[in-house]
This record gives sequence, structure tokens and C-alpha cells, in this order.
Amino acid sequence: MDMRLPIGFRAGATRAGIKPSGKPDLTLVASGRPCAWAFVGTLNQAAAPCVLRGRRLREAGGSLQAIVVNAGNANCATGEAGFQADRRMAELAAARLGIAPEAVLTASTGVIGVPLPLEKIEAALPDLRLDLELTPFAEAIMTTDLTMKTAEAELPGGIRVVGVAKGSGMIHPNMATMFGFVFTDAAVSQEELRRGWKRVVDHSFNQVTVDGDTSTNDMAVILANGAAGEPDLEAFWQAVEAVCVSLARQIARDGEGATKLITVRVTGAHSEDEARDAARTVAASPLWKSAVYGNDPNWGRIMMALGRSGARFDPSRVHIKLQGMPLYAGAALPFDRRQASESMKAEEVLVEADLGAGNAQAMAWGCDLTEGYVKINALYTT
Repeated sequence: MDMRLPIGFRAGATRAGIKPSGKPDLTLVASGRPCAWAFVGTLNQAAAPCVLRGRRLREAGGSLQAIVVNAGNANCATGEAGFQADRRMAELAAARLGIAPEAVLTASTGVIGVPLPLEKIEAALPDLRLDLELTPFAEAIMTTDLTMKTAEAELPGGIRVVGVAKGSGMIHPNMATMFGFVFTDAAVSQEELRRGWKRVVDHSFNQVTVDGDTSTNDMAVILANGAAGEPDLEAFWQAVEAVCVSLARQIARDGEGATKLITVRVTGAHSEDEARDAARTVAASPLWKSAVYGNDPNWGRIMMALGRSGARFDPSRVHIKLQGMPLYAGAALPFDRRQASESMKAEEVLVEADLGAGNAQAMAWGCDLTEGYVKINALYTT
């Protein structure tokens, strides 16, 4: 059954002809009332016009009512024409909805350096139909993704949190090409959303890594229209984080060419930042990702990644487990290598590392590195 949007939101998609495949590639989600919102964008210095415009809108402090997305063209590194095309896309969506362009956030994803075919967007947007289902939006934002990525949670009183994401390659923290959109009918102030959203992103989308590359177009956005009333804030943020963690795991599992999800849990760190760095570094290590693909329980690659992560620890106090099997406890442990290898053939491979240096902990998610990743990216534009 299709996932439905929270109260007051509608979405739709169409085929504008931007994707060579002919699949849906232009999509719009809108609220019938103004939304409080929070935004986090890529730290890549070559950020696309949609990210830079999103930052300006955030700084202006107004409300949002819609997000318009095109997939198949990043509209990045396209000069002044790219900024004009981004503004025009917002204006076209605003005209379709009868709202101000400043109430519309833009997002683009796809090939970098190709002019945005604005004439196709101008032809397609006016007739784009909106309804209550999320699926058209989730499908239309996909590029190299193999699966849609959606998640939802419900709070007492019927308040809902619904999330959708896209991303399969060019994924690494600092906004790991990734979009994360969360919609809720909770009544939450803009100040509160902006206070809590960055922490949620740090615990979810910024803990995903597929290939170590940070996209030019990544963004994560939450919109709250207040249609269902005020939530308990602690429960609200728990629900939002649960939705975003689910989306982050789905992104990692759908990594380009991936066959397995890698989950890394680090405990015993000096600080949360160090725990996050350590977990991400293991999940991102090409050597460990390759070992996971080959079912090789080579724990030395885990130790190496922990050691270069920047986290402070004494190796004689470290404990490492793989799929629950102890491999290292201050020194190498005897273990059944064949059994460990067999355990790695699961769809999810769990690494647990206790650094023995403090009380902080964190998790990160990645995927194995396969020939499929190389093939997809060797032929991306050819």
C-alpha cells in the first residue's frame, strides 16, 4: 500500500524528459498552509544553485510551502545561467500553486555541468497533478537508486512524521548524491526545528557513507505545517530521528553495486564526535568494504581504520566484534575463521568496536565495495 503524506501535504510527479530513461523526473510536494522548516546543505565548495538558494531562504527566516525537485540534471557548475534556471524553476512551481517563489525550495540532482533544460520544466509543471500519495515523489527523485526510500512514524494524537530520501552513490558525511525530505503535520516552531534538526542529521544522514565523495547538491529538509497540533517535543524528535535513521540505512543498503549493508557501532569513545568519526571511518574504508564483499574477517582493517579516524584510544584497551564474534580484546583472539566468514554472508554485517577510552558512542552505515560500483561509475555519462 502506498504511503500517504501527513495532513495538509500533497505531492505529484511527471515525465518532463530530463532523464534519458523517460522515467518521472520532475516532482512537487506542497502544503496547504505555511510551514516552519529547517535545512542542512552540502559542505562541498562547488555547491549547486539550489543549495545556495536554500541557504539564502533559511537566512531570510520566512516560511515554506513547497519543494520542487528535478532529477537527471544537477544544474551545478553551469554558471549564471544555472542560477537563473534555478530561480525560474521556483517561479514556475509557485505559479502552479498560487504562492510566492520565496515559499518554494528547489532541489536538483543528476549529471554535473549540463545546462538545465528549463523549457522542459516550463512545459511540464503547469499540468503536474497533486494528491495524497508519497510514491510518485519518491520515485521521481531517484537517479541511480534501485529502490525507493521512505519511512514513517506516528505520535499520540495522530501526528505523523513521513520521510523520503534518494541516494546511492557520491555519498559521504557533510551531507551525504543525497536528498532527505521529512514532512510532518506537527505544530513545531521554526526555532525549535532549527535547534534540533542538525543533531538529527548528524545522527543519521551524516553517518552514511558509500564511496567517500560528498555531493554538490545534497540537502536534508524538514517541513512542519502544524495541521495536527502540538506534539510532546521529546517524542517528536525521537520519531524524526527514527525516520531519518531508517532512511540513512536504506541509502547505505542501496549503495551503487552493493550487496550488503555495513553497520558500525563504536562505544567507549572520549566524545560523541570521536565516536562518530571512528564509526564513519570504518564504514568508509575501501579495504574493509572490500573485505566485507569477499567475506574476509580481516579485523586488522577495522583496527587500521579506527587508528586513522582521529579518535583517541589505547589499542591494548580496544575490543572488536564481528557479527557478535569476538576477534580482538587488547590482543588478537583465537576464532574460527571459516565460521566468521560464513557469518559475513548475511545481508547486514555488524562491526562493534569498544575503544575503552570513555563513555561516548555512535553508529554509522555503509556498504560493501564491489565490481558493480566501478561499472556504474565508469559508464555514468557514456
